[in-house]
Amino acid sequence: MLDFAKTKFTIAAVAFGALGQGALAQDFTLNVNTALATSDPLYAGLEAFQENIAEASDGRLAIVLYPNSQLGPDEDVLEQARAGAPVAVVVDGGRLAVFQNEFGVLGAPFLASGYDGIRKVVTSDMFEGWVDALSENAGLQVLSFNWWQGERHLLTKREVSVPADLSGIRMRTPGAPVWTGTISAMGATPTPLPWGEVYSGLSANVIDGAEAQFPAIVGANLHEVVSHITKTGHINLITGLVTSAGWFETLPDDLQTILRNEALVAGDIASYGTQDSLESIEAQLSEAGVIISEVDVTPFVEATANVYDDLGYGELRDVLREMAAN
Repeated sequence: MLDFAKTKFTIAAVAFGALGQGALAQDFTLNVNTALATSDPLYAGLEAFQENIAEASDGRLAIVLYPNSQLGPDEDVLEQARAGAPVAVVVDGGRLAVFQNEFGVLGAPFLASGYDGIRKVVTSDMFEGWVDALSENAGLQVLSFNWWQGERHLLTKREVSVPADLSGIRMRTPGAPVWTGTISAMGATPTPLPWGEVYSGLSANVIDGAEAQFPAIVGANLHEVVSHITKTGHINLITGLVTSAGWFETLPDDLQTILRNEALVAGDIASYGTQDSLESIEAQLSEAGVIISEVDVTPFVEATANVYDDLGYGELRDVLREMAAN
């Protein structure tokens, strides 16, 4: 079923050799990469995942965590996974859209607010169809997609109240079309950069702004290099734990079931932990001197409305918004 270029198998061989060491006491080891810091509430969900998998599998399957993108950028880890390496990554739908288009709509602007609504989408039968297609067509297996990181806001060095205020601002965003399209529609110039380069990019004026959720802002110390946060909530950041379909299929059936079940449980732990942390994190940012502004988001909603149609998600938007609301 999997048919990849030789270079990808080379990556896999390196990954199996380098990452598989330390798995001697277990039958299987899965190495999980995340761009987030250990202080991020989502990381507590990964730690719960690690502990619960060890218990549920009776020690046959070990989870090793790599925060701060220690295994490389998300895109690189996805390629390792596609090549069959025993790696997983916490990743947004926009980065998966290049393999299975429907995933991109999860990162589209103002699709839903909060966790409970978007959770209905990523646990639906429709979504499970996308999961199956991604596995078959791209060699990537979603373990669960209920890892909510919060709503993303605008981070700038000057006040922003309406989309026109973003004119001329080079704003860091992931490189997926749904993200760059959203930022462009809002009025800024999208500038893709790895998350680990955002702090230095802002410090050196390579970029003028960024957009992120509150826990990630603190985790990357971005409050040191921006002065304003505008609460647009333009993207409701739901992410998934994604691994190699080829590696996943080598597992015994019971371990496959354990992995997916425990990933869903851990995703809820991470997401509700994130939800509970937002108020205190916002207070922490204010105390650090960042000006946090509430604005009327209507102009931003109107400015980004065409993003769905531009990417062919118009009909899907209506279905998913109704699903999230009911």
